[in-house]
Amino acid sequence: MPQLQHRLQPCLWFDGQAEPAARFYTSVFPQSRLGPLSYYTEAGQDQHGQTPGSVMSVSFELLGQPMLALNGGPIFRFTEALSLMVLCDTQDEIDHYWNALSQGGDPAAQQCGWLKDRYGLSWQITPAAFAEWITSPDRAAVERYMSAMMTMKKLDLARLRRAFEGSA
Repeated sequence: MPQLQHRLQPCLWFDGQAEPAARFYTSVFPQSRLGPLSYYTEAGQDQHGQTPGSVMSVSFELLGQPMLALNGGPIFRFTEALSLMVLCDTQDEIDHYWNALSQGGDPAAQQCGWLKDRYGLSWQITPAAFAEWITSPDRAAVERYMSAMMTMKKLDLARLRRAFEGSA
């Protein structure tokens, strides 16, 4: 995998699921691929506690964004304090990402375009116009948009657009 000039790379902490998670994520997103794997050695085993030869990390790209999945053990878990936002231009994109990422995830963690996947990672499947809509100087439009969004799990792009425009 060639070195990209990205200076910020998310590192996602897993408990033994780094490789299957990276394979799953790269199957969902276009312009995505697996990169090299690294393996634990005996060095530092008293700190990391992992079996030498087991997968330590997996480099991968999602939509061209470099990522790293680390098998760090059970010490830390994902929370909603961190989510990955996917900006979608069409309802087909929203449907694709929502359906793929929510499969096997936590249905109770679905609201306003947010979902939690089978690995516990939170995602926001969001219209690309989200930032424009919530920062609009037309406060009535923002209020209509927010009121509509708050009633949804998976977002309905046409309904949100109509709410923002006042034609709902």
